Amino acid sequence: MSIFKQTNYILLVSIVLLSYACSPTKRIMVEFPQKPKNEISQDIQSVLIVNRAVDNTYTDLKTDSLQRLFYKKDFKLDTTINDLTAADTTIKVIGELLFESGRFDYVIPENRFLRASKNAFFSNAMEWQKVKELCDLFQTDAIIAIDMFEMQVATDLEDGSLFDPMQGVFVSALGAQMAVVYNVLIRMYDPVQQKVIVREVFKDTLYWENTAFDVRTLFAEFTPVKQALTEAGIAVALDFSETVGTSWKSEYRLIFDKGSSALKEAAALTDDADWTKAIQAWESIVEKSGSKSEKSKALFNLATACEIQGDIDCAIKYALESYNTAFHPITYQYLEQLKSRKNQQKNNTK
Repeated sequence: MSIFKQTNYILLVSIVLLSYACSPTKRIMVEFPQKPKNEISQDIQSVLIVNRAVDNTYTDLKTDSLQRLFYKKDFKLDTTINDLTAADTTIKVIGELLFESGRFDYVIPENRFLRASKNAFFSNAMEWQKVKELCDLFQTDAIIAIDMFEMQVATDLEDGSLFDPMQGVFVSALGAQMAVVYNVLIRMYDPVQQKVIVREVFKDTLYWENTAFDVRTLFAEFTPVKQALTEAGIAVALDFSETVGTSWKSEYRLIFDKGSSALKEAAALTDDADWTKAIQAWESIVEKSGSKSEKSKALFNLATACEIQGDIDCAIKYALESYNTAFHPITYQYLEQLKSRKNQQKNNTK
């Protein structure tokens, strides 16, 4: 590369970097609620969470004891494990996730493993008299019951090879694999309608693997079977909570934070999520500023604030005002984004 070309290249890179550094906007991370697969009536605000799948085949072996069962088979085993900790973890995490979603309160009774009649695969549906009695006893509006809870664990240990950087060659090594397949049925019982309002089967497979030069190192860093079962229980809870509770999607949005001291000070308020004061500051700029450019930026920021607060119509209104006051390329892009979200909302309500 000639000196002239090299100088131009460095200058171009400097200009690009400077343009980012001097950008009149800043990115903020926001979260938007996502509609659940099963929308539950607002009449149901609290739930009782129980497990009707646990029976006398379930055990609660400690981590080392369970691990030894697999070591005795040279870590080559494919079997069903009925683990009490995994089943209990699922109940507890479902409650925590539903509560954190802001949609439900929950009760987990001390005696949360209920006896139930079963067919070949899962527990039969609860009798409505029993559902009503439990809801009355614990003062809840509905019952979430785990009516099937199966965990299949498959492990394998095989010879392989790893590249040893010290020797510069491939050397013998061992590889371990583990898969946990969960198959879980969860029902949600509404005693008022006497209706199963949610009936979902969750089935998936979680994988773990590791390779090392010797057995000790391999299993010192490998997830124990007990922990894998617990993590599978958490995965079940996450699956279920997304079907009935509000989930959140993280996205980036832009706000103008340069151009005047007033814009800069208002934007700084969002660093501590003080949107109320930031909105008041932007409204003051719109009302008092004699600069169309500054007004347009404040209107754009108000549109972003409206969207974050869940009011798409308000966001579109302010974005259009911003666009008509003074043109900024990102305002047009943002209007297209808002229109897309508006159409998505309409489709979700059909």
